[in-house]
Amino acid sequence: MAQNIVGPQVRKLRDQRGWSQEVFAARLQRAGWDISRGTLAKIEAQVRCASDKEVLMLARVLKTGIADLFPGK
Repeated sequence: MAQNIVGPQVRKLRDQRGWSQEVFAARLQRAGWDISRGTLAKIEAQVRCASDKEVLMLARVLKTGIADLFPGK
């Protein structure tokens, strides 16, 4: 079964940047991902899985490496 393990790290990195979920979702939209604040909240809460492509987009917009999105680094 698929499991979302990047959610807490995404939330942590977003918080470190001082971005609200609304601001982060808008940045993701400008980068080309049609995502709502609600969907982002579900990813961060580990309710919704992020695809490989979505993980790439999250890392790109957060300006971090993909490995930084995974726990236990």
